[in-house]
Amino acid sequence: MSRGHVLLVDDDHDLLKAATDWLSVSGFRVDAFHRPEEAFQFLLRHDPDVVVTDVRMPGIDGVTLLNSITRHKSDIPVVLITAHGDVNLAVHAIKQGAEDFLEKPYDAERLLSVLDKAVEKRRLKQEIGRLQGIVDEARDKGGIVGDSAAIRDVRERVTILSDVDIDVLIIGETGTGKELVARALHQQSRRSAGPFVAVNCAALPESIFESEIFGHAKGAFTGAVTEREGKFEHAGGGTLFLDEIESMPVPLQAKILRVLQERTIERLGENRLRPVDVRVVAAAKSNLSVDIEAGRFREDLFYRLATVDIRIPALRQRRGDIGLLFMHFANLAARRYGRPERTISPEATSLLEQRAWRGNVRELKAVAERFALGLEELPAPGEAEVAEKPSLSLPQRLAAFETDIISEALSRHAGNISRAAASLGVPVRTLNEKVSRRGLDGLRKRRADERE
Repeated sequence: MSRGHVLLVDDDHDLLKAATDWLSVSGFRVDAFHRPEEAFQFLLRHDPDVVVTDVRMPGIDGVTLLNSITRHKSDIPVVLITAHGDVNLAVHAIKQGAEDFLEKPYDAERLLSVLDKAVEKRRLKQEIGRLQGIVDEARDKGGIVGDSAAIRDVRERVTILSDVDIDVLIIGETGTGKELVARALHQQSRRSAGPFVAVNCAALPESIFESEIFGHAKGAFTGAVTEREGKFEHAGGGTLFLDEIESMPVPLQAKILRVLQERTIERLGENRLRPVDVRVVAAAKSNLSVDIEAGRFREDLFYRLATVDIRIPALRQRRGDIGLLFMHFANLAARRYGRPERTISPEATSLLEQRAWRGNVRELKAVAERFALGLEELPAPGEAEVAEKPSLSLPQRLAAFETDIISEALSRHAGNISRAAASLGVPVRTLNEKVSRRGLDGLRKRRADERE
């Protein structure tokens, strides 16, 4: 790959040839002109990475050429070559937009350094512009950001299914953006004017599930002083999103299945059926086959929901999107908190792409926001290997591994200690002790209906 395309302008033929030969040997593509007018006409037809021009030339001088380039192609950096007496003029030109200046006689290595910096800066701006274009396009398609083949397939499937009024099952790991895809389905559908109602099935206690989902009549139970519509009715004309549906208790799955089949609900404490006009989008962390075999999920409900599905790739399966997503989240955070937007080098992007990202896009977003706020710096090249292999003893590594496993389980079950313990195959009391010992109490949510 060329180090860059240089447009070189100097009325001194000998200096022009010498500089052209040196830059060409050094890996640059060079187009050289001794007349600024010809150079500018060439510039209008082509797109060099950087312009290097002498200041003192007959007719059009270097500063005039700079002003013309700034008006017509302001993204192309301009480096000025000045005589000793023109330094003040060059400093003034930098204020007008010049990238840098070199004083004659300039050092050849110094010229290469200035050009490398200018080319890298422009290419970085071009890449940011390209990525921003992808982000802007994604914003019009439900905010699903990415340019990988896998994520383009997701966007295409959302577009196809958005206007088909059918229930959808979204499958993807924690943090991959299942609710974002569900919202995109809603926003692009004919139901977009209706409500989008999200329910986290893992966070909804079984004791109040029916009341929350189906509603209740006045006096249906102690404390029901007024009637109340449930989530199905509240989502009327719109979309009901059932997140982490694999966490729903089996007895309640049967009631959801009946609603999906009949499109009617019966409020708790009532004896009449109420029709509901709602599209149901459900989400699960896996394809549910293991849960079905274990008897934790009804097979008939799975087939009712999975008439069509959307599978979201994990971040490790779309590593080409990591730099784009990082920039997107960092810029959003910078604008939100009034901080200047920061850029990252290609080397830093490469290091980001090598990380495991077990928390997927949610983890990436957190890192990007800390970076935007100046709370976290990206590792320099060569530091990644050190970060991945800390000098910990075996007990320390085992403790760290156990902490990660418990944290993930608590997050998956919305802090429900009983369900987390069941998924890990340990008694609740044992898990409570480990949570306290590992300093994870903040992830635990105590509920009155939990029993040890």
